[in-house]
Amino acid sequence: MYRNTHYVPCPSPCHTREVRLLIARCSVHYVGRLESRLDEATRLIMVKADGCVAIHADGGAYKPLNWMNSPNTLQENEGEWIVANPKGETITITLHEIFLDTHHHLGDDPGLSKDGVEAHLQELLAAMPETIEEGLTLIRREYPTAIGPVDLLCRDKDGNTVAIEVKRRGEIDGVEQLARYLEYLHNDTSLGAIRGIYVAQVIKPQAKTLATTRGFTCVEIDYELLRGNKPDELTLF
Repeated sequence: MYRNTHYVPCPSPCHTREVRLLIARCSVHYVGRLESRLDEATRLIMVKADGCVAIHADGGAYKPLNWMNSPNTLQENEGEWIVANPKGETITITLHEIFLDTHHHLGDDPGLSKDGVEAHLQELLAAMPETIEEGLTLIRREYPTAIGPVDLLCRDKDGNTVAIEVKRRGEIDGVEQLARYLEYLHNDTSLGAIRGIYVAQVIKPQAKTLATTRGFTCVEIDYELLRGNKPDELTLF
């Protein structure tokens, strides 16, 4: 039975540019490229100002159990939310009991400040994209999107658009970040065919495996050589 034990009327964040947080006992049904269900449990539902909807559990680190990036539409019915996107995918969230419904305007965010090595690595690669792949040319560094800037947006020798994520150490979270950017960029038809490259000084085996299964190219870069520092001729082992 649907119960609303702590409800505060909340306008749609799509119009107010506010983030909305809902803590509720809910069940979730996704229909799209596959079909999946989440049985009834207490979860956090986040609706970001850009329209992204994410469903989180108390565990699993940062990654949501299910989510849908913008653009999408959110239809709110009594005890049920239906989120749909232009691809025909839908997430139906059945709300059995609501404990908290709140919203807040977060304001402008200055973005992520990268450490010196990572920021310099990105700067060097922007100046020499052919270091990553032969024939690669830069379209823009820090290409802006509603979910954050893509480190490097390039074009390959075949004219395809290439989104590049640059990390000092390549771990799984960087692969997931690149996947989110690509999913978002695929909505922009002006970019044409698009693929991803994951670049780091060292890429961990688990991250490399995940990137490969996602169809991404992995490239490890020698930062010192890129800076023009040659290794010592004599090396002690």
